[in-house]
Amino acid sequence: MKLSQVSDDEKGSKMKGSSRFFTIGLVAAWYSSNIGVLLLNKYLLSNYGFKYPIFLTMCHMTACSLFSYVAIAWLKVVPMQTIRSRVQFFKISALSLIFCVSVVFGNVSLRYLPVSFNQAIGATTPFFTAIFAYIMTFKREAWLTYFTLVPVVTGVVIASGGEPSFHLFGFIVCVAATAARALKSVLQGILLSSEGEKLNSMNLLLYMAPMAVVFLLPATLIMEENVVGITLALARDDVKIIWYLLFNSALAYFVNLTNFLVTKHTSALTLQVLGNAKGAVAVVVSILIFRNPVSVTGMMGYALTVFGVILYSEAKKRTK
Repeated sequence: MKLSQVSDDEKGSKMKGSSRFFTIGLVAAWYSSNIGVLLLNKYLLSNYGFKYPIFLTMCHMTACSLFSYVAIAWLKVVPMQTIRSRVQFFKISALSLIFCVSVVFGNVSLRYLPVSFNQAIGATTPFFTAIFAYIMTFKREAWLTYFTLVPVVTGVVIASGGEPSFHLFGFIVCVAATAARALKSVLQGILLSSEGEKLNSMNLLLYMAPMAVVFLLPATLIMEENVVGITLALARDDVKIIWYLLFNSALAYFVNLTNFLVTKHTSALTLQVLGNAKGAVAVVVSILIFRNPVSVTGMMGYALTVFGVILYSEAKKRTK
């Protein structure tokens, strides 16, 4: 074998190795930021006693607006895509409103439910996606795909019955957040399906985040009266609250950035599998940190839900 050929092979293997390490690093960053936001939201809204989920979501969306502009306009992470028509603007506004509802409701549920149970309910997203896809597009899946949703829902029913910290209002709000998240994904596929209207997730966030701030500002002023004054008063007693909010908001953008990069460097299917595993990791980490009581029945229910989601992903892959 020639020396040049050997060196080319070595270069190729080094590039593959560095690419593999880069992907692993991205996945680790996505996991840590995603779980970090979830745990910090729980800490602020429940343990710390900062009872303003709408304001917290508005802080997240403000950070996403600023960082999205810096990443796209200045750092050129992705090419900037423009809104081409008034109709497209209203479509993105509708998506932004539903996105706000899903995030706010998710944050509200964290005031009442442990992260482990919150994640169990969140794992039922495929169930709501299948329902909304059928209602809005009349798109039928194979019967096998629908059958795999049975353990998804059954697992949550079992987990609910065995959850020591079960709270009815928190449960209803968390289910609503999960349904809104599924509705947003289905609507996104319908509203932005034409080639001229498609936006990558980074550009979609660039336009959705400022719209979300516009929706959330009056809501927080009306429903969370004098929240800015209360936050400043809290900061005078404990300046850490400002750092918590700033770090949490920056982390919320980082979740979206790493989600985009992981999708770009792997595949949608890999992302789905990693997402299922992420939920399980979040459950374990939250139990270790917050030491919320869990029952064997609850853990069995959550395990059944995750198993159902894995079966659903496999069924979807085979019917494509």
